Amino acid sequence: MTFSDIVGHQKQLATLRWALAKDRLHHAYFFLGPEGVGKRTVALSLAMAIQCRERDYDSCGGCANCRQVQSGNHPDVRVVAPLAGKKEISIQQVRELERELNYRAFSGRKKIALVDPASLMNFSAQNALLKTLEEPPKESLLILLSTSTGAVLPTLLSRCLRLSFSPLPAEVVASFLVAQKGMKQQEAELLAAMTMGSLGKAVSPETQELVARTRVWAEKVGALTRGDCRGWMTLAEELASAREDSLKFLEWVKGWYRDILIYRVTESSRGISNLAVERDIKQQANLYTRERLLFLLSRALQAEADIRRNVNRRMALENFFAHVAGLR
Repeated sequence: MTFSDIVGHQKQLATLRWALAKDRLHHAYFFLGPEGVGKRTVALSLAMAIQCRERDYDSCGGCANCRQVQSGNHPDVRVVAPLAGKKEISIQQVRELERELNYRAFSGRKKIALVDPASLMNFSAQNALLKTLEEPPKESLLILLSTSTGAVLPTLLSRCLRLSFSPLPAEVVASFLVAQKGMKQQEAELLAAMTMGSLGKAVSPETQELVARTRVWAEKVGALTRGDCRGWMTLAEELASAREDSLKFLEWVKGWYRDILIYRVTESSRGISNLAVERDIKQQANLYTRERLLFLLSRALQAEADIRRNVNRRMALENFFAHVAGLR
């Protein structure tokens, strides 16, 4: 994708265009921002602009180099991610990357590597990468992408130039979905609000399927009561069957309580993400105090953290639902 085709992030693109025009690209960048907002798209577009032989400070999108970058087959552009079946980027992958960056470019102008997500490099891998960042090979570029800095070594961060990417405005996402994906305006607005400015999530078929699931979740969570132990234990059992399902639910339920809190405080639907269940949100807002909503939001965050640490999923969810039902 050329720079001109990218939706949003004009400030970040202007910074990169200026660096290209002045031949002042940094040797390493850290692209920071929420999932799906376009960090990887911008990184690959930068790689295309560097390798393209037809245009200056951008890419043509049609030459051999551009097509190879877009297809993931360019010999001088590599994306480093966890290997199939693995949860982290290993030191072996980083050492292999270091060797490749020291080779001369085969058909492009630079050797370029994207590490996505950088937060999944283990401690040894990050330490190994420090040598490359401290003594970068000539004509090489390293781009680290991540949704947070929490799992990244400060020494590694300090050697990268950081570019922060914010969520896109909901109206921008909705307009894109209508113009480029042929969606109806109402459907586009629902997805734009639900994905909170993440264009990548908005165009994902999984997200569109998730809209239907949220209606079911809103009904079940809203109906939990102190005396219905069987109900919340059954729901916990359903959601605990797969780790990803558990985490998707908890990601949604954080937004659910956030939306109820917004409506409770503002008495307005502006800014809520679950427009598909707006009526339920308004009803729930009358049942909770602000303090109670903040407490339940904190319990959802704790349940998510527990499951990510491989605590028994059913127990974590049962504990959370016990709080929702008012038993704890």
